[in-house]
Amino acid sequence: MLDETLVAAIRERYLSVQARIATAARAVGREPGSVQLVVVTKSQPLPVLQAALAAGVHVFGENYPEEAVTKIQDLGAENKVEWHMIGHVQSRKARLVAEHFALLHSLDSLKLARRLDRFSAETGRRLPVLLEFNVGGEESKFGWPARDVARWADLLPEIDQLLGLAHLDVRGVMTMPPFFTDAELSRPYFRRLRQLRDYLSVQFPQAAWQELSMGTSVDFQVAVQEGATLVRVGQAIVGPRPA
Repeated sequence: MLDETLVAAIRERYLSVQARIATAARAVGREPGSVQLVVVTKSQPLPVLQAALAAGVHVFGENYPEEAVTKIQDLGAENKVEWHMIGHVQSRKARLVAEHFALLHSLDSLKLARRLDRFSAETGRRLPVLLEFNVGGEESKFGWPARDVARWADLLPEIDQLLGLAHLDVRGVMTMPPFFTDAELSRPYFRRLRQLRDYLSVQFPQAAWQELSMGTSVDFQVAVQEGATLVRVGQAIVGPRPA
């Protein structure tokens, strides 16, 4: 049975975040519709997802493939949810991603790309993916190293190989900057990712580089101002994760 109080609370926060995205977009001359809001439901129980769905959310972002697949099955295909994988994917979980997700935000190695390509071929599809780059240089973060602009050329041989995989559809790039409580401190990292995307689009014009996945609950408005087309917002909409 739906918790109508929870539905109302999520709807209010969801609409508020959408309004803030629209304001940030218009402030830099962008159309609000150019930004897609991905609601992050990592570690949230099924009743929260059901309430979010009732509140109007239809794009969910998950971090763990096995947890997500259970939710996908529990919610049922009739709900027409679009599922995005936004967390690091271990190679042994690649098949789950290839079979169940509309978009992978966090493709971070050629090894994983090759496994995803093979499993996508077996399912008869091209898996849409974003390439994850570590623009902050943090050892705890995944992604191709991209802090040093002078070394971006070193990335090109692997990306060239990746773009040759027939069952992956590269659509853009993603990053997780260092965590700051002041959103303005994230701006240089978002700007660097946008510049990297522009650089890659010149080097590899055969691929589509239109998507920029960046920005979370604490800094999504700055991310939108810097060109984000996908923002990943969880707690600001569905509340804190259960302990």
